[in-house]
Amino acid sequence: MIVSFADMAWNKTGSWRYLKPRYENKTPPCSAGCPAGEDIEGSLRLLAGGKILRAWALIKIENPFPRVCGRVCFHPCEAHCNRGEYDRSIAINRLERFIADAATQKNRRVPKPKIRRRERIAVIGAGPAGLSCAYHLTRLGYPVTVFEALPQTGGMLRVGIPAFRLSREVLDAELAELLAMGIEIKTGVRLGHNLFWTDLKGFKAVFLATGAHISRNLAIPGEDIPGVYRGLEFLGQLNSGQKISLGKRVAIIGGGNTAIDVARSALRLQSEPHILYRRTRNEMPAFNEETIEAEREGVEFSFLTAPARILARAGQVSGIECLRMELGEPDESGRRRPVPVKGSNFIIEADNVVAALGEEPELSYLDQEIKVVRGLVATDAWQRTSKLRVLAGGDNTSFRRTVIDAIAAGKKAALAIDCFIQERGLEALWPKIQIGANGAFSMRQYLKIKDRGKTRSAEIVNLSQLNLDYFAPAERIKRPALALDERRQSFKEVNKTISQELAGQEAGRCFHCGVCNNCENCYLYCPEGAIYPQRTGLGYRIDYDYCKGCGVCMEECPRNAITLEEEER
Repeated sequence: MIVSFADMAWNKTGSWRYLKPRYENKTPPCSAGCPAGEDIEGSLRLLAGGKILRAWALIKIENPFPRVCGRVCFHPCEAHCNRGEYDRSIAINRLERFIADAATQKNRRVPKPKIRRRERIAVIGAGPAGLSCAYHLTRLGYPVTVFEALPQTGGMLRVGIPAFRLSREVLDAELAELLAMGIEIKTGVRLGHNLFWTDLKGFKAVFLATGAHISRNLAIPGEDIPGVYRGLEFLGQLNSGQKISLGKRVAIIGGGNTAIDVARSALRLQSEPHILYRRTRNEMPAFNEETIEAEREGVEFSFLTAPARILARAGQVSGIECLRMELGEPDESGRRRPVPVKGSNFIIEADNVVAALGEEPELSYLDQEIKVVRGLVATDAWQRTSKLRVLAGGDNTSFRRTVIDAIAAGKKAALAIDCFIQERGLEALWPKIQIGANGAFSMRQYLKIKDRGKTRSAEIVNLSQLNLDYFAPAERIKRPALALDERRQSFKEVNKTISQELAGQEAGRCFHCGVCNNCENCYLYCPEGAIYPQRTGLGYRIDYDYCKGCGVCMEECPRNAITLEEEER
């Protein structure tokens, strides 16, 4: 028998190619939807592999408060998750909470950074925006001093969020971690009262993160009657441990998160809360999950209802005269404007009234060089104000008032300050670290590459770009929670942390959109045998001498981590 030992290696068929495959990690939509720019895909990949502490460390590069966010973030990342169009989105928020709580149980903390810079930075306000800025600047090597007007740190996290959503133990633990990093925090110091702009001349930059703590007025007769509270005032007293005496019936006016928090708190104080909102359920600005929980707990709602005046009997609140409303044309917010129905007056009995119409920033402390627009500190895209070396961010600069948006603003301010001090062109650098089109960026990329390029494409992968033949429907995990009949008895956290088993199961549902996870499909399906595993590390190598550019590798990639591009001739 004649046997040939020759091969066809001499015939380099790659010359036939006009399309060239290239491995390219793209941007998962969850990260693009996260204001803080967390590498969600990366942390879930590590979690699924049992590397919980590495997952935590990855999150902490972008976000100093994963335990807090795992409890109170409204998780816009989940709304962007491709899995949500396939069956149900990944429970990212619950997984972040699990990862952060697990790291705390193992006594893991961010190492104390070495102070490498001489330039001192002042942060005004120790809420989520201010502390986020201080955290990132400290990790960048700057000495930071935070000035806080209140006796304790935390800002709205402490005074505006009730313990059944965010326990004081969890909040205090994450705040203590920042102190352990060497951040100097001075409480009881208010700019314009016992701290002045002249005192800040020794600082290279100043970040204003004073929040929005002034409750809006009802602007109706009777709002000064004893028994009428302001929403934030009510929550602040409650969260500071002060005793609040409520009657049996409590009317809460408003449809935002403050109104929901007040109503659920009133339930736990053994009152009967009744929320009055001038639009419909669909127009409520409150987080939908929190509204659902309020309904389940027994909060009563009256929609298309607006207060006309507060009634009193013997000098105390006795009720509210209300008007029925109907929806008219959209206003500047895009929501349909509520219009009173003539002759629709009616009375709701109440022993207390809480006005929860939202909050506004107090800006009397501002230097005259700093511009104000629509009651907010005016800033550019990098949080810079009209005064040189002064930046601002959080609730005092935006009507989008959420914890994660405040954290993101502080993080971006830290980036802008570092670029300013080191004379690094932020505008030129931004495309290399940007995530999505909503202002998020990767601090990990900034620390890693500085000006050396970008390792991940800006393209955001959508569901149609995935090969769904390699995925199967899988049920989303359910979150354990306190029983309804237990909730009214205390201010214990309602939602509980999931188990490690459930966390691993849920992390395994992730599509890992746009990111190669070494599934070997390209290696197995390449008809030319031109793809090889890397000898070291992860990933694959394409032998372009023999690759014909047929595109089979791209078609069989479940996650769209391979791009076909025209061959240069």
